[in-house]
Amino acid sequence: MATKSKIEYLWNDRKRILGMPLSFTKYSLSKDRIFVKTGFFTSKFEEVVLYRVRDLSLSRSLWQKLFGVGSVTVQSSDKSMPTLVLKNIKKSFEVKELLHACIEEMKKERRMRIGEIVGDDDDLDDDDGDGNGI
Repeated sequence: MATKSKIEYLWNDRKRILGMPLSFTKYSLSKDRIFVKTGFFTSKFEEVVLYRVRDLSLSRSLWQKLFGVGSVTVQSSDKSMPTLVLKNIKKSFEVKELLHACIEEMKKERRMRIGEIVGDDDDLDDDDGDGNGI
């Protein structure tokens, strides 16, 4: 019988409406993934592996500032979810910084190089076929 592994979450929140957690969209962060659960009658589960994240940005409109929320945009090389927006979350700046720290730690653990983050092997194609890009 397979045992179910317990995921330790570093952060949890919901998409907020007028600053209140009234939405059925839930966000979670573990040390290696970002999780998004949406829906009430039909649930959808998505995840982005942190080492695939390329860029983070934070935006806060006037309305978001009034209600104490913000949106963190995560750009990744994930095929199913290249852009993930954590919409209307509390403590958005702190969440962005926590995400940044977790992403850097995950990339260190995996010994990621710049070439692995920026491009793929197609960028090294050349006419002579030796793969050195020259």
